[in-house]
Amino acid sequence: MGNTSSAREAGQGLRELLVAAPVLKVDPAVTLEGRGVRLEPMRLDHEEALRSAAADGELWTLRYTTVPEPSGTRAYIEAALSDCTKGTRCPWVVRELTSGRIIGSTSYHDIVPGAFRVEIGYTWYSKSWQRTHVNTACKILLMEHAFDTLGCQVVGWRTDNLNLRSQAAIERLGAKKDGTVRRARPRRDGSIGDSVMYSMTVEEWRGGARERIMGFSTH
Repeated sequence: MGNTSSAREAGQGLRELLVAAPVLKVDPAVTLEGRGVRLEPMRLDHEEALRSAAADGELWTLRYTTVPEPSGTRAYIEAALSDCTKGTRCPWVVRELTSGRIIGSTSYHDIVPGAFRVEIGYTWYSKSWQRTHVNTACKILLMEHAFDTLGCQVVGWRTDNLNLRSQAAIERLGAKKDGTVRRARPRRDGSIGDSVMYSMTVEEWRGGARERIMGFSTH
């Protein structure tokens, strides 16, 4: 009888401790702006703009990306907003400020509040804006917000093992390769791809990664 009571009290104490523990809080309504781009919270009325952005290069034909086909753009947005409601994803559209056009999308995803962890992904840009300042500008905004505003302890990335360009871009940021999850996700063509996992800790961000990435935007 006494042991049962003690166990019950211990369990209650653990639950109270877990409830009181601080957790990451990501506000999906936040707009991020700087270095020539603005990340605006994704909305249903972005459908036509995102359809046009993806048409520049027919990005949906790439086997390892999540870019929607023209007819699937609304469903793509609805899925992103559904994940946002669940608290697992925070989707933005990317607006290039010189042209004023929406040219792609990016997200925080696989948000783990108790671990103060987010991943950056679901990222794509119109072909005309690839290999420009846009990707670095967006990554700086997202990493600054994650580490300096939200208090994240780690930011992660994952990409298909065939997407060598994405892997090179992530490594250029200074992220560390954590490993490969084999047969992690189906590709558009029905094959099964491996996911290459990367991460950066807040200590790495503050220990030199921030300055190195900032230097990219000045060149």
